[in-house]
Amino acid sequence: MPLRVEPDATFRDALAAADRPLAGMWVCSGSPLVAELCAGAGLDWLLIDAEHSPNGLESVLAQLQAVHGYPVRAMVRPPVNDTVLIKQYLDLGVQNLLIPMVNSAAEAEAAVAATRYPPHGVRGVGSALARASRWNRIPDYLARASETVSVTVQIESEAAVAAVENILAVDGVDAIFLGPSDLAASMGLLGQQEHPQVRAAVEHCVAAAKAAGKPAGVNAFNPATAHHYMAAGAAFVLVAADVSILARGSEALAAEYIRTDPVVEPGDAPASY
Repeated sequence: MPLRVEPDATFRDALAAADRPLAGMWVCSGSPLVAELCAGAGLDWLLIDAEHSPNGLESVLAQLQAVHGYPVRAMVRPPVNDTVLIKQYLDLGVQNLLIPMVNSAAEAEAAVAATRYPPHGVRGVGSALARASRWNRIPDYLARASETVSVTVQIESEAAVAAVENILAVDGVDAIFLGPSDLAASMGLLGQQEHPQVRAAVEHCVAAAKAAGKPAGVNAFNPATAHHYMAAGAAFVLVAADVSILARGSEALAAEYIRTDPVVEPGDAPASY
């Protein structure tokens, strides 16, 4: 007799149950091994990224399998807000989506519709073929599918900040996530995500989310900035990335052990000119 299984709790559920901001990290390497290593670190959540990272459907699936069973929520960011791609991610078993570059309520509505079966959305029906339903081993999956998925939309442009109240009002948008890097670029402040105008825009969106009764998250690798946004009401944060930790850590090793200055042996006379 086949096993009957239940879907995992969503990121929406984790946020609702939390009594503190949830801390997470990016997983950008495309490696299931690295994803599993990060899953056991004790953080609250991981973001498996396919927008700026070398991830396709197969590697996303492998990473979902690698982190499953660890006490961490996995969120996945597709490269674009696309109905077909979102369908494929959901069928893989992605339960928590971060949709990038959502600039209007209409774009948020399209993202939500892509996650729901008709008549409430436009998601194509293929549950018998898909890991999402564990190949029809989750009872009543079709009727319950929307309960198993959380949708977070990314606010990362001046247009999105201007429309944030309307975006938050979209039924099915569970949370918003602020991307200060792209937001800074859209404001003519490329590379200046700590600029006062950028921080003010982030804080405006966090306050708008709080007023709407929905969580807001933010990307902040600077610890002081992360703590500042958490104190301002951010409910979840991304504080590092696997690739940045490896890059900075390996650079620190090189700085410690590879000398770039001339070695002067005892007794050597300094060069004279």
